[in-house]
Amino acid sequence: MTAPDSWVPFRLPLQLSLYLLVIMTLSIFLHLSNWFPTARPRRPSLNATKGSPATPPTTTPATERGMWTVNSIGRLGNQMGEYATLYALAKMNGRQAYILPQMHQQLAPVFRITLPVISNDVVRSIPWRNYGLHDWMLEEYRHIKGKYVRLTGYPCSWTFYHHLRQEILQEFSFHDHIKEEANRYLAGMRGQRRNVTYVGVHVRRGDYVRVMPQIWKGVVADKAYLEKAMGYFRAKYQEPVFVVTSNGMEWCRENINTSRGDVYFSGDGKESSPGRDFALLAHCNHTIMTIGTFGIWVGYLVGGETIYLANYTLPDSPFLRVFKPKAAFLPEWIGIDADLSPLRSGT
Repeated sequence: MTAPDSWVPFRLPLQLSLYLLVIMTLSIFLHLSNWFPTARPRRPSLNATKGSPATPPTTTPATERGMWTVNSIGRLGNQMGEYATLYALAKMNGRQAYILPQMHQQLAPVFRITLPVISNDVVRSIPWRNYGLHDWMLEEYRHIKGKYVRLTGYPCSWTFYHHLRQEILQEFSFHDHIKEEANRYLAGMRGQRRNVTYVGVHVRRGDYVRVMPQIWKGVVADKAYLEKAMGYFRAKYQEPVFVVTSNGMEWCRENINTSRGDVYFSGDGKESSPGRDFALLAHCNHTIMTIGTFGIWVGYLVGGETIYLANYTLPDSPFLRVFKPKAAFLPEWIGIDADLSPLRSGT
C-alpha cells in the first residue's frame, strides 16, 4: 500500500530540519572540545613506596628538584650505608632522593624505609652523572652539581649523616613482626636473671679470613680479643648475656668460652638473608663487633656501649687509603687493639 500524496509536501521540510539539527550538534561539539581539551596520557613514571616490602605502586613524581640515587652494591651493611648517605647528601643539596629496586628488595623487608623507588625503566632513560664518594664526608659533597646524580662507592661513615641521627634511626626502624620476634627470642634467654644486660656479639669471618691477610695486610678478631671485650661487660654489669651471631659459627663455638653459662649462639649465619641476625643484635643493650659494616650499623642503631677491633691492619696497608677508622667508629666507642703478630711473623 502506497502513502497518500498528501504526505509528500510534509516530508521535504522534515528532512531539511533534521539536516540542520545535525549541523548544529556537530558545531557545538567542536566548540566544547576546544574549551575542554582531553588530558594527554602521562609518560612512564617512577615507582614510589613508603617502606612496604610489597611491590611499590606506580606514581608520577615532581622532578623539578632533581632526582638523585645511589648504587646498590654489597650486602646489608653496605646497603644501609649507601641508603643513609644518599638520604643525607640529597637533603643537603636540596635534591629528591630515590633508591633502586635492588636496594628496596634488601632493606624494605626489614626496615620502615621511606625513600621512593625509581623503576628500572626510568633509570635507563635518565642521563645520570655518576659521582664517586670516599668513605668519609668531605666539604665538597655539600655542593655537588647536577640535577640527575648517581652516587657511587661504598660509603658507610657517620660523618655523612650523624647530624640527622634521629631521622636515620627512624628510617632503619624495624617492622613490628621483626621486633616482636627478636624480643621474644631475647626474653627466652633471660631465665632466672633479674638484672639481665644483653650484649650482642657479631663475629665477622667468612671471606675476611682470607681477604684481610692476603690483600689488606690485616687480621680478623681472634679469641683473645673476644675474651677481653666480654670481660669488660662481665666486670661492669651484674648479669650480662652474650648473644653471638656470626658467619663462622663453628669457629665461635670452638673459641668462645661458655663455661659461665652466659653465652648463647644464635642466628643462622646466612649472609644472603642476614635480617634476622641483625635484628637480634640490634635489640640488645650493648655491642661487641669485630670488623665490617654489619657490626658498625648494629652498634650505631643500638646506641649503647660498643667495643670494636682497633688497629687491625699494618701501617702500610692499602686498606687505609679507602678506610678511615675515625670516620667509621664513633668517638665514644671503645677500641681494643688487634694482635698483629701473625702478620709480622708470616703465620
